[in-house]
Amino acid sequence: MITVDSPIKFDRKKHSNEVLLSLCKELIKPRLIEEKMLILLRQGKITKWFSGIGQEASSVGAAMALQKDEYILPMHRNLGTFTVRGIPMAKLFAQFQGKKSGFTKGRDRSFHFGTQEYKIVGMISHLGPQMGVADGIALGHLLKEEKKVTLVYTGDGGTSEGDFHESLNVAAVWNLPVIFAIENNGYGLSTPSSEQFLCKQFIDKAIGYGMEAVQIDGNNVLEVYDTVKNLAESIRKNPRPILLECITFRMRGHEEASGTKYVDPKLFEEWGKKDPILNYEKFLLEENILTEKKLSEYKSEIKKEIEEGIKIAFGEKNIGADTVEELRDVYAATPTLKGEMQDAQELPLGRGGKPMRLIDAISDGLRLAMRKHSNLVLMGQDIAEYGGVFKITDGFVKEFGKERVRNTPLCESAILGAGLGLSINGMKAMVEMQFADFVSEGMTQICNNLAKAHWRWGQAADVVVRMPTGAGVAAGPFHSQSNEAWFFHIPGLKIVYPAFPADAKGLLLAAFEDPNPVMFFEHKALYRSAAQDVQEGYYTIPIGKACVIPLALKGEGAKADVTIITYGMGVHWAIEVVKKLDWQTMSPFRGGADLIDLRSLAPLDTETIFESVKKTGKAIILHEDTLTGGIGGEISALITENCFDYLDAPVMREGSLDTPVPFTETLETNFLPKERFERKLLELLKY
Repeated sequence: MITVDSPIKFDRKKHSNEVLLSLCKELIKPRLIEEKMLILLRQGKITKWFSGIGQEASSVGAAMALQKDEYILPMHRNLGTFTVRGIPMAKLFAQFQGKKSGFTKGRDRSFHFGTQEYKIVGMISHLGPQMGVADGIALGHLLKEEKKVTLVYTGDGGTSEGDFHESLNVAAVWNLPVIFAIENNGYGLSTPSSEQFLCKQFIDKAIGYGMEAVQIDGNNVLEVYDTVKNLAESIRKNPRPILLECITFRMRGHEEASGTKYVDPKLFEEWGKKDPILNYEKFLLEENILTEKKLSEYKSEIKKEIEEGIKIAFGEKNIGADTVEELRDVYAATPTLKGEMQDAQELPLGRGGKPMRLIDAISDGLRLAMRKHSNLVLMGQDIAEYGGVFKITDGFVKEFGKERVRNTPLCESAILGAGLGLSINGMKAMVEMQFADFVSEGMTQICNNLAKAHWRWGQAADVVVRMPTGAGVAAGPFHSQSNEAWFFHIPGLKIVYPAFPADAKGLLLAAFEDPNPVMFFEHKALYRSAAQDVQEGYYTIPIGKACVIPLALKGEGAKADVTIITYGMGVHWAIEVVKKLDWQTMSPFRGGADLIDLRSLAPLDTETIFESVKKTGKAIILHEDTLTGGIGGEISALITENCFDYLDAPVMREGSLDTPVPFTETLETNFLPKERFERKLLELLKY
């Protein structure tokens, strides 16, 4: 438990009176805002408040020490960060009140927002992931050769999360210009430090990362200001991460509703004597730098500013729900691309092609994207000199260098967060999951950071996550999963899953043009087995547009008997099964099937699906993923709701067994749905 041995010792050094008074005014502002918010909370005019009373110095001192265009990633007790950066009171209170003029249009609360205008990236409730985002922002500065520092906050409780370890490790390995500021206030909500960690001080943790560390009195605004200013100046000259431990204490509960009964009253008495604002005011008064009159004027000015801001924010009408706007803002607008191809199954007339396997087409697409987008960074385990476990990036280091083709530690969450950070800093990122199975280590970053960034505060997440996926290669339950449905439920993500080389290349290039996060699935068993002529040079295929492949039709004018809806390996299975059937003798069938290769799962091309089903009257959905909870269930429901009057039979589905993926070939073959699909297709045709 933290104890206080002595009152705060201030050292003005060579600071001018102007600087000292400016720090005073900035310290007072968040305290007065908080006092007003507590009154409003008791009056029932706001619903929730996370107090930073007692911790103002670590926010104000650090924000004052940095340049205005350097990013800060604060937590919910860093109100001083927002006020120092000059965010208008009315805008801030509108955010707290959930008004339309707030930063999140009422979609999130308090400090859960970011703003490029003020170079602030707010937290999400999971706390730890923002440290990985800070890594990415700092990496962007490093690659652009900008002498900038990124400051990210976490609490002592947040350091127990895996993201803390991953982010510090990545920052240390890559020498990223980041200050990791730990506000050590002794509690993670109600859990004391003694139950959170055994080390006596956080600066000891830095040793394990090969990182410098500094411990300061977080209640001494001059010490915070001087330390951060000096560290930042040093880091700008010699980029590297530094861990900064700020010893402090919060004088109120985790949030107002939680109270403080779990805290020893003696601690409040001790830390009350070390109030960062009262002590600093006293210092300035005793040094004749500040007068009581001037102090009173400061407070009057700030209170007036607060009241005016509240009046504007509270005067704004409450938000009316607009469904069109809510859905529209899930995705950032996608630019219209010149020369976009609707269908890459056949080459455009007059254009030559080159035989390529799926793996070659993906590699070609990546290389072309890297040449076009000089701000694109590739990140993944073993992707540099080794070329990746599938050799897709073989030779990339020689052409693009290790700065842009980066081997990563085994830190999926931090690297995915870094992808978002790069996007925030005006760059593009590709993150390769060595196997799609490993993405579970980064679900928070994908589902809560990448997917929600645009909808929450208008920030594009220009990140492509490549996902080598699928079974059929005897790799067992941890290298064979089809987990695309994990992301199908998450608004804000785009999901692409090509079956052919030409589609893979065009869709991958489109993904790099898209400002939204794209989960790009690549079936491992198709890497070297699927081949076709692929157009050379740069082209794109629109994400969200399916491809219809007519199969085994009886001559000109024949109509399909059934619609088969699938993607990835399922396309190849369906083609094989349909071609086995003797459609010429299968009277009274009209001649075959419409095979819909979805190519994109989100957005889903329902128009193409419905058009085919209304024509054939029968539909079957095939996917490699396990049957229960698979994407097929949602597609089936959509067909039933929208095409019921046209159906001549129940909508059918087939997928893999509801078990993990087995290793042995006979068991894996039984697990996969190909044979069951053939039986079910015949059953549907005979219905």
